[in-house]
Amino acid sequence: MKNRKLKITEMGRMNVEEFKASKKMPLIIVLDDVRSMYNVGSVFRTADAFRVEAIYLCGITAQPPHPEIHKTALGAEDTVAWQHFPTALEAVESLKQKGYIVYSIEQCEGSTMLSSLNSQILSPKQGSWKGLNSKYALIFGNEVKGVHQEVVDASDGCIEIPQFGTKHSLNVSTTAGIVIWEFATRFFA
Repeated sequence: MKNRKLKITEMGRMNVEEFKASKKMPLIIVLDDVRSMYNVGSVFRTADAFRVEAIYLCGITAQPPHPEIHKTALGAEDTVAWQHFPTALEAVESLKQKGYIVYSIEQCEGSTMLSSLNSQILSPKQGSWKGLNSKYALIFGNEVKGVHQEVVDASDGCIEIPQFGTKHSLNVSTTAGIVIWEFATRFFA
């Protein structure tokens, strides 16, 4: 059996107004000093795909509008809500005041492996994910230095992606895609 690729007009995607009015996943992405505007754009595009509530751009992380962000975001910078903070620590403080559970995506002592997400992080004692009783924020760090230590310290915990090769890290936009997908599978299930 051959599989015919769908045309864009056959995909039934939302327009910008419909997206902005739609129910969002209770998840905010925090980018902590992300240098590459292509990475920033890629995270915007992933956030759009999974209806993430917002992106917080912190420190040196570039802000739209910018041609390099647009090149990978393909317009998602116009659909996904975003806000800039001078530091990721200020963003975390704001999120905690609003009742968000905050996790750094980082390799730390005591990290929760992504494969244990259900049992250790999205547990009933913290509220039902499907019931939308909990709001989450995920912090992704700089391409070289990762999430700042003081931001890790201010987080409620760390989530780590298990890796089995010789490299010790993944590209930040790849990491964001993997972790956002894991949260989305629980939200949209």
